Amino acid sequence: MAIEFYKYQGTGNDFIIVDNRNDKFPKNNTKLIAHMCDRKFGIGADGLILLENHDTADFNMVYYNSDGNLSSMCGNGGRCITHFAKFLGIIENQAVFEAIDGMHESSVDAETISLRMNDVNSLQVNGASIYLNTGSPHHVTLVDDLTVFDVFNEGKRIRTSIYGEEGANVNFVEKVSESVFAVRTYERGVEDETLSCGTGVTAVALAMHETMNTTSEEITLKTPGGELKVRFIKTENGYTDIYLIGPAIQVFKGIWE
Repeated sequence: MAIEFYKYQGTGNDFIIVDNRNDKFPKNNTKLIAHMCDRKFGIGADGLILLENHDTADFNMVYYNSDGNLSSMCGNGGRCITHFAKFLGIIENQAVFEAIDGMHESSVDAETISLRMNDVNSLQVNGASIYLNTGSPHHVTLVDDLTVFDVFNEGKRIRTSIYGEEGANVNFVEKVSESVFAVRTYERGVEDETLSCGTGVTAVALAMHETMNTTSEEITLKTPGGELKVRFIKTENGYTDIYLIGPAIQVFKGIWE
């Protein structure tokens, strides 16, 4: 079976996206998905996304990690699939879609995509680290000299030793200025550092505000793959009106046979 796919990237977080409105993609074939995502023997990607029909929304988003397993919400993936939906003519400049963590709104302005994330009402501060869920579970820790920090080994250790088999994504952060932070992320499912993580930088922005490392409600996050912005409103119950903002770019299309 030939599978038409599109390769996307959002600040270096890269995805294979497939239009599955005909429901023909073999969704339970974990080995196939992992093979397609393999950087040596496949297309190469941090994950695979299916765009599917939805009864009431513009579309449904199904996301798989590069290990072939269904995953929690992917923020950069949500921005990329919005761009893809516009490319297909499903939407004009506004979208409402469903992902594994519920409904999302998004908008397109050229190659800049704004994605509304779900409200966050619980942040757990444990000494120097913060844990929260922004559609995916995230651990956030401030460090010095992020450029030489051992993200892979320390991220892998924290991912399993603190959070067990299910694990969590692990973000290491260095403050650049009042409203600018540098971020590097170890992602579960990928089991490696990625160039960017949308739910990760969202978690970092909220965690830095919660721990008074910033008072700004619009924060710039510098990742190895580029810059993202996170805008939000702090309330008595937590954080609302959370938007992840940044580029989404179609790189190429192809046929997998």
